[in-house]
Amino acid sequence: MARFTLPRDIYHGKGSLEALKTFKGKKAMICVGGGSMKRFGFLDKAQSYLKEAGMEVSIFDGIEPDPSVETVMKGADAMMKFQPDWIVAIGGGSPIDAAKAMWIKYEYPDCTFEDMCKVFGIPELRKKAHFCAVSSTSGTATEVTAFSIITDYNKGIKYPIADFEITPDVAIVDPELAETMPKKLVAHTGMDAMTHAIEAYVSTANCDYTDPLAIHAIEMIMKDLIASYNGDMEARDRMHNAQCLAGMAFSNALLGIVHSMAHKTGAAFADYGAHIIHGAANAMYLPKVIAFNAKDETAKKRYGVIVDYMGIADKNASDDDKVSALITYLRKMNDELNIPHCIKNYGADSYPVENGFVPENVFLERLHDIAVNAIGDACTGSNPRQPSVEEMEKLLKCCYYDTEVDF
Repeated sequence: MARFTLPRDIYHGKGSLEALKTFKGKKAMICVGGGSMKRFGFLDKAQSYLKEAGMEVSIFDGIEPDPSVETVMKGADAMMKFQPDWIVAIGGGSPIDAAKAMWIKYEYPDCTFEDMCKVFGIPELRKKAHFCAVSSTSGTATEVTAFSIITDYNKGIKYPIADFEITPDVAIVDPELAETMPKKLVAHTGMDAMTHAIEAYVSTANCDYTDPLAIHAIEMIMKDLIASYNGDMEARDRMHNAQCLAGMAFSNALLGIVHSMAHKTGAAFADYGAHIIHGAANAMYLPKVIAFNAKDETAKKRYGVIVDYMGIADKNASDDDKVSALITYLRKMNDELNIPHCIKNYGADSYPVENGFVPENVFLERLHDIAVNAIGDACTGSNPRQPSVEEMEKLLKCCYYDTEVDF
């Protein structure tokens, strides 16, 4: 038996933030990140709409990018004191992901972070509060997914929390919020969305319900991401829908080792002054993982179907040629979005440089542990080709040096 789960309501289109006026409850806690939602007036709007709905409102702000376990515990403590019956997370993936984890702890105070990380092991929520997610970036799609990513900085590892229980009750996909994204964020979140759609389509958990969402998302991203990056606001609006469709697909079809590797390398070199930003990591690793997965005949055929829909190779071409065309196309997208091709050339500001912020000797020292952690990541199990630790090490080396995957 399979399951397909989405939020009960998805409000979309310009001005859909106003849906908050219709919520019924007594207390709402808004969880928000840094300054952008305040700066552009969306936090004030959300607060006023909830007050118009007759609710007392409290704000938990300052959620950092790549939110920490400590932030989750602090937010849950604030919820326990305020006792909201609605949690409204507004912003990019970080505040929404953090709020999802806070929600678990609020409902189950004895639940530890380790308990949360047990895949599909979270007890029934909604005994205290319902959850609304309002996305401001066009990539993570956490507003419609059963996932949350939290970083344990003591270990330098990002952990995915995966359970249908944390799928929001309501998603608000208002493109006006996405129009405020800086250019670099457009690039990274857009390639995150492309990775979601491609990984969902070739996942071992794909099905008739997820395939159309993944394929249409790929077609939309192909058409609109570069234009959005270059300032076309109509394309930006469509990208906000495309990333949400990709999210619906991967939340139910799951992901693969592009994400496993991104989770386990993202904070692994934080002591050298930077993170490998999640969307950029996905963009760099995706072509390598496609080459690795294409050694599996079923995956190769499904990549070929993606290429047929994209129209970037002759339909009569071999599947091998189609896979090559897909890899070439994605690398060209990275070039147009100013994303490096490998960790070696990944600068601390995420832009391509000759010598990136991760020294070669440090990467090689940490390689084995990163590979072991990536194998153990929640996303690995649904990858179409299961790598050994040795193969994961070789694949990570290809992602460091930008060398060909021939195994």
